[in-house]
Amino acid sequence: MNVGGRSKLFKEMKMKYRILIEQDEDGMYVAECPALPGCVSQGKTLKSSLNNISDAIEGYLESLKKHNEKIAEAAV
Repeated sequence: MNVGGRSKLFKEMKMKYRILIEQDEDGMYVAECPALPGCVSQGKTLKSSLNNISDAIEGYLESLKKHNEKIAEAAV
């Protein structure tokens, strides 16, 4: 269920993950969450990259929960 752009699960968990962002050779901002293997996103701006990786993390965590897999520890 989506609540204000974020799922209820995502809001309830209140986990924080370290995000790495680099600007590539084309000027795109590429963001990844090392604690969640393969969780990568990008955006034309830093802000859009942060929004996109937040959505990617949310989807990743929802998928883990749906498949009864262990959720990675948050890293601050």
